[in-house]
Amino acid sequence: MTTQPAGLGIDTLAVGDVVAEREYTLTRDTLVRYAGASGDFNPIHYRDDVAASVGLPGVLAHGMLTMGLAVQPVVDVVGDPGRVTDYQVRFTRPVVVDPQDGVSVTVSAKVGALFPEESSARLDLTVSVDGTTVLGKAQVRVHLG
Repeated sequence: MTTQPAGLGIDTLAVGDVVAEREYTLTRDTLVRYAGASGDFNPIHYRDDVAASVGLPGVLAHGMLTMGLAVQPVVDVVGDPGRVTDYQVRFTRPVVVDPQDGVSVTVSAKVGALFPEESSARLDLTVSVDGTTVLGKAQVRVHLG
């Protein structure tokens, strides 16, 4: 038997409701740890000289790290990662990680559409750095029943 996530029922939500918000700080240490966990040791994620040599504005956060962080507030609010039935994003801007200050990534999840017949919703994510969107068309489909 599955239970409905607390406060998130198809009958308690409306299009436009913000259901989750979060801010993450990524540092160069975060990138090294993620590289170790993921096996992605591309030097653009930890070496300024390599990033510059290929025309990048600096060391970049891994795309999959950014994508994973962006969906986490949704997973937290629905209470079970198995409730996420679809997740799509478009990478629109790189996330440059400053060597001293790191970078702050903000995530907001808003109800974009409701599908009562399926007990599901589409949540639209806004993922940004300094007010600039870094993931476009970021949408998560979640089962609520």
